[in-house]
Amino acid sequence: MEKNFMTVDDVAEELSVSKSKAYKIVRQLNKELEEKGIITVAGRVCTSYFRKKVMYSGD
Repeated sequence: MEKNFMTVDDVAEELSVSKSKAYKIVRQLNKELEEKGIITVAGRVCTSYFRKKVMYSGD
């Protein structure tokens, strides 16, 4: 079962980047979501939004 949210560690592992780069990515994605009026949690990002933004899904 896939998790609804990804942590910074998950993002770093998924993209093979450092944790500091993963933090920047999570902050960027959460900022985009906040601008759409969606509540976010620091250090975590919605898995479906992450996959959409990195082109893992067909949307």
